[in-house]
Amino acid sequence: MNDALSIARDLLRCPSVTPADAGALGVLEKILKYAGFETHRLTFTEPGTDATDNLYARIGTGSPHITFAGHTDVVPPGDEHAWTHGAFAGDVKDGVLYGRGAVDMKGGIACAAAATLDYLKAHGGKPKGSISFLITGDEEGPAVNGTVKLLEWAAKRGEKFDHCLLGEPSNVSAIGDCIKVGRRGSLSGTVIVDGTQGHVAYPERANNPVPEIAALIAALNSDPLDQGTEHFPPSNLEFLSVDVGNPAWNVIPAQAKARFNIRHNDCHTQTSLRALIEERVAKAAGKFIKAHVVWEPSNADAFLTEPGAFTDLVVAAISKVTGRVPKLDTGGGTSDARFITDYCPVLEFGLVGQTMHQIDERTPVADIEALTKIYRAVLDYYFK
Repeated sequence: MNDALSIARDLLRCPSVTPADAGALGVLEKILKYAGFETHRLTFTEPGTDATDNLYARIGTGSPHITFAGHTDVVPPGDEHAWTHGAFAGDVKDGVLYGRGAVDMKGGIACAAAATLDYLKAHGGKPKGSISFLITGDEEGPAVNGTVKLLEWAAKRGEKFDHCLLGEPSNVSAIGDCIKVGRRGSLSGTVIVDGTQGHVAYPERANNPVPEIAALIAALNSDPLDQGTEHFPPSNLEFLSVDVGNPAWNVIPAQAKARFNIRHNDCHTQTSLRALIEERVAKAAGKFIKAHVVWEPSNADAFLTEPGAFTDLVVAAISKVTGRVPKLDTGGGTSDARFITDYCPVLEFGLVGQTMHQIDERTPVADIEALTKIYRAVLDYYFK
């Protein structure tokens, strides 16, 4: 199982901060091509965005078809002098692997690759169906030239996925404690209240938007958006800032803005949620407050992979290796699973996410070995 560690270290030594690839996809492509995979490197672009490299690799032509998805891009390391080991050195110290992307999520990709190679070696180099890798370099960035376009490209080729395992760091404190079976959606916007600027000594000649936006904030926070569902907690709206852009002490401002983000469950679509918020703003504003909402673009809708045979299979593989029965969870931020769910059932299971995006991001080597064994067991069960 040390092969997974070697692959992870090679990936970590590529400083693939979004949108740079820095050779990371090439490391994986070389390994898979040598094992008999048909590989495709694809670069997607869109006006106003950086071109992004992606990798699709498949071995086998039949079904069932399982795909391992993930991303080799990482967030910036921050102050590299604050790291106890080089952010892109791939050092191992006292049984712990250090480096940006160790858990999010080059380590998970390495485990999937090592498990797949081991499975193929034990089965004459061919699966009883198909195994593929769907890897992007645009997950930590705007996510417009990555998985979403890679899936569209694959669909046009006639590629059909039966199930997907995404190696995001799903576990909370120990390998095997959590599977992400869905994700909340994310929607951001700004409530804007227009007033009338004036001198603070003559408030009757002005209309101060500050108390008015305070009233709208209170109104939007007064009633829950929903009560939650069986698999999701209630949706929550959080205000992030209130701004008037007014440096003066003797001027009533002309406008006030309040930025917010909503993490929502599958009670709502983005369209229905926008309508609900606008309705509540209009009701709270009444006839006298001039208010409207400006929405930010979003491609992060809520989704759920219903429990079933594939979930049971992954749970069985985890229990076999760790002895744990994982919690089926939908918390956390967004991931590329929100795109994959439109093509096949998708589960997220990877390393422990405690240090992702932090200085000294790291994972125990023992966790890498355990995750590789779990992925290997998944393949055994899947093609049994």
